[in-house]
Amino acid sequence: MADLFDSLPQPRAERRETPDAPRPIGPRPLAERLRPASLGDVVGQDHVLGPEGPLGRMLAAGELGSIIFWGPPGVGKTTIARLLADATEMAFVQLSAIFSGVADLKKIFEAAKLRHRNGRGTLLFVDEIHRFNKAQQDAFLPHMESGTIVLVGATTENPSFELNAALLSRARVLTLNRLDEGSLALVLERAERELGHALPLTDAARETLVGLADGDGRSLLNLVEQIAGDSGEPLDPPGLLKRVARRAAVYDKSGDGHYNLISALHKSVRGSDPDAALYWLARMLKGGEDPRYLARRITRMAVEDIGLADPRAQRVCLDAWETYERLGSPEGELALAQAVIYLTLAPKSNAAYAAYKEAMKAAGETGSLVPPKHILNAPTKLMREEGYGAGYVYDHNTEEGVSGQNYFPDGMERQAFYRPTARGEEAEMRKTLSGINAIRKDVTGKI
Repeated sequence: MADLFDSLPQPRAERRETPDAPRPIGPRPLAERLRPASLGDVVGQDHVLGPEGPLGRMLAAGELGSIIFWGPPGVGKTTIARLLADATEMAFVQLSAIFSGVADLKKIFEAAKLRHRNGRGTLLFVDEIHRFNKAQQDAFLPHMESGTIVLVGATTENPSFELNAALLSRARVLTLNRLDEGSLALVLERAERELGHALPLTDAARETLVGLADGDGRSLLNLVEQIAGDSGEPLDPPGLLKRVARRAAVYDKSGDGHYNLISALHKSVRGSDPDAALYWLARMLKGGEDPRYLARRITRMAVEDIGLADPRAQRVCLDAWETYERLGSPEGELALAQAVIYLTLAPKSNAAYAAYKEAMKAAGETGSLVPPKHILNAPTKLMREEGYGAGYVYDHNTEEGVSGQNYFPDGMERQAFYRPTARGEEAEMRKTLSGINAIRKDVTGKI
């Protein structure tokens, strides 16, 4: 009966091939021919599949629960899902969230119910699961809870932001890593065994080929196919770069990669590392990021992390922004790079930023308190009779130019929001503030 259930219509979905199924007619891509036949053949994901890894422990216990695979393209998400179905003898059903909707899911769930009633489970693999909206994601929940399906979702985006909390509470998120150089080298060796000959590459070109794959095993095999038929002298790195179509860097301007890279740029600036900051700036520009977005974020860095330790930093950023607007790309991007270098080497202070946040918090907690009467204007007789302006000291008439009066609301304890650092120009501000506080203490008895 299981074969009958497997043959039920599954719109826009892919059924697992059984051992006696006919092989596809015609050539198959190298990536398909080299798809691992067992979980032990999967490379680069030992932290998940090893005996002490979460999947290793699940399989050893015979209890496979729903899973969300989070990781970049070409690291084995689909392959591992297939092999999990084989290892647990479940029917494997695959669909893409890009091309499917609730109607398709209903048909798959009905087929899964029939299997479940006859003692066979269904592993439903959903690629790009983050593309489903809330209603579509909610459709999985009752079938996951009843055991009708084991859901294995795959996403390149951060599940915390893209998947419903209800779905996440019923599935375990497992992070798959981009393949390191050792794992990619192993994939390359397997490809050469499948081809029956070594690739026509120098040692340096082999390293270049692995680097071009950028952690993506599928991309590496696609590159291998581009040069597999070459003969003659081995290609050196320049020759290889002329021969292959280079893989575009993975960068989604609205996705998780976008926020990761801007975070890396910001923290490199904050950490005073101009080389790392330039690298992340270049990565974003290479990925097609809008330079105007970068100009805005760079200006924010000046305000947030350099602050009054170097007030010129903000002006440098604004000038770089204006320069880009006048010159455009690519010439104007150099001005942004110069601003980034300036920020990384400028003295750092978030004292003004921290003071602002503390003041906002205090304002929210004491928002109904009125100013003290001595600093209120008294344009009418009635207001003067009410004591408006009484006792106000005009600061310019004092010897130091500072009266030391209280400017907070009556009944509110004096607050100290701004605490200048001893770095850059704030060092002088710190001395000035110390002198003002001494005067204020003499006048009010409080700093």
